[in-house]
Amino acid sequence: MDCGHVQFSDVDSLVDDGSMKGIARAFIDPCYLIRHPKGDLLWDTGFSESIADMPGGMSPKGAPVHVEVPKKLTAQLRELGLAPADIDYLSFSHMHFDHAGNANLFAGATWIVDADERAAAFSDEARQRGDVAAYSALEHAKTVLIEGNDTNDVFGDGTVTIHQAPGHTPGHTVLLLKTAKSGAVLLTGDLWHLRESRERHLVPSYNFSREQTLESMRRVEALAKESNARVIRQHVPEDFAALPAFPAPLE
Repeated sequence: MDCGHVQFSDVDSLVDDGSMKGIARAFIDPCYLIRHPKGDLLWDTGFSESIADMPGGMSPKGAPVHVEVPKKLTAQLRELGLAPADIDYLSFSHMHFDHAGNANLFAGATWIVDADERAAAFSDEARQRGDVAAYSALEHAKTVLIEGNDTNDVFGDGTVTIHQAPGHTPGHTVLLLKTAKSGAVLLTGDLWHLRESRERHLVPSYNFSREQTLESMRRVEALAKESNARVIRQHVPEDFAALPAFPAPLE
């Protein structure tokens, strides 16, 4: 699902080697609904759908970014006959506002989250920054923590697994799907922002840990090779456009 469009006038912050300074780039901000006989999982919730009500979108103060939300997440779910209360499981690659912007709508779901990511999301620092408002309803939601080096097998049959890939944030994760007809698909969150990031191992200057990011890149590449997965760089428009257009599913 299309949960936002982003136009960067300068992507310099998305690399820490100065190689992209002054370069503009357009991004997609997707949400994914994974349907399984045992329930529905929503992976990432995009920008707050309140931006859809802002004429011309939003430009955060001091940032080289313009955001538009062409269609609300709830409206897209409604086209599938679903309301937020129908979502059984909720998980995020990480808790940044462009991935968890609609989190409060889904507090009735079981939240699957890396333990370090949850701790950072509700830390004193996050509260002081005002980050928590976007997902405050999850603080007391039913929660499954991914701890240590564990992988979470969402439905217990190996078809939908959440893997730790820290570095961008303390508990960043990626999602591996094994579909019936299209094979394995790997949704990689913010591991690679730019189309160049994967090949060149580019690391945003604001990442939590450069060392962890590079190690996560190595491990996710190994996971992709082992599972023969199609890798989706979540913000790269070409990767999103290559998937079936909503509401058609990838089967």
